[in-house]
Amino acid sequence: MTYRLFGTSTTRRSVLAGGAAATGMLAAPGILHAAGKTVKVGVVHPVTGFLQFSGTQCRYGAQAAIEEINASGGIKALDGAMIEAVLGDAQSKAEIGASEVEKFESEGVSAIVGAYSSGISLATTQAAAKYGIPHIVDVGVNDKIVGRDLDNTFRFGPGFGVITKTGIQSLIDLNEAAGNPAKTCVIVHENTTPFGSYMAGLMKDGLEPAGFEVLEILPHPTPNKDFRNIALKIKELNPDVVIPSHYYNEGVLFLRTLQRQRVSPKVIYSVLGGASSQYRFVNEFEDAAQGVMDCNHWFDPSNKAALALKDKTEADGKTYSYEVFLAYTAMKFLADGMERAASPDRKAIIDALAVSEWDGHFMPYGPTKMENGQNMAAVPLVTQVSGEDINVIAPAEYAQAKAKFG
Repeated sequence: MTYRLFGTSTTRRSVLAGGAAATGMLAAPGILHAAGKTVKVGVVHPVTGFLQFSGTQCRYGAQAAIEEINASGGIKALDGAMIEAVLGDAQSKAEIGASEVEKFESEGVSAIVGAYSSGISLATTQAAAKYGIPHIVDVGVNDKIVGRDLDNTFRFGPGFGVITKTGIQSLIDLNEAAGNPAKTCVIVHENTTPFGSYMAGLMKDGLEPAGFEVLEILPHPTPNKDFRNIALKIKELNPDVVIPSHYYNEGVLFLRTLQRQRVSPKVIYSVLGGASSQYRFVNEFEDAAQGVMDCNHWFDPSNKAALALKDKTEADGKTYSYEVFLAYTAMKFLADGMERAASPDRKAIIDALAVSEWDGHFMPYGPTKMENGQNMAAVPLVTQVSGEDINVIAPAEYAQAKAKFG
């Protein structure tokens, strides 16, 4: 076995400048240079606390990918080493997520996948950087995650900026194609984490120059148990478009409250909606979900592998959500990096991920193109609930149906 001393946080520039010359020469403490054995991967999500649903969904997706990778022969470049998940619970708290990274270090993991929310992901990636542990962020969309020049941090999916820009332009285009029925809007967002407030500001700045009148921005805490006052305010303002941004529980409660209070805008158009493109919500509260649009992470609806994972997820008694397929894809991206590195060494994996051109996924991205840890090929899709289905409505090359305004 080969070991190395604990490393310190380095910048992406220094790692790329060093190239792959050190690949395989050094390994972090406790990491076995596996030959047909196991390679450990930390899997951290908030599986308890107010983010429990989404965290549990993420954990399922990551474990589904591990099961599939191991069943197909493990990491072949490591003589068939099986991936061994070391599970962590962030308990819906950033500081707990960071402490779980310390556990992963003591376990000698080769990499980490997680940690769902932006706040937790900011903490876990920073903690992992101390030890040079490659960390693939599955869902966290705050662009600060990949904006701190941490060489160890990678995000396969799109971030805030790309999703919000796409969401704004898609709303403008869909509205224009429908004859411009929507002219006014109200933005509702959670303000406990960086997620909601940042999104609301970007939406306002993007929609107003395009001719939309933002009547009001209505914040609320997370968790939140009562949306009646906000619903009544929206009813009074009578906007054409309501733009919500929540985590799952608040998303469900908000949309159900609008239904009960008979608030009927021409369209509910969310960006990164916590419930707006969730099969669970559609299955449980179909009436409240009808017609809701969402610009969010979504899979290529024509891809057979995506549909196969959907079937497996539902057969296991879970709903197929963006948390599942993003965590699944993140783990697959990591596995491909390990294959390219042909080593469980953290530095070798980082180098391999930085130049990855992986295209064996089922997201609408094309070949991977990493810049400072962000996959620049990653894009969201826009969906709309129709009956029991969630259909892609934009962009045109993936569309299954045309957008409908009330």
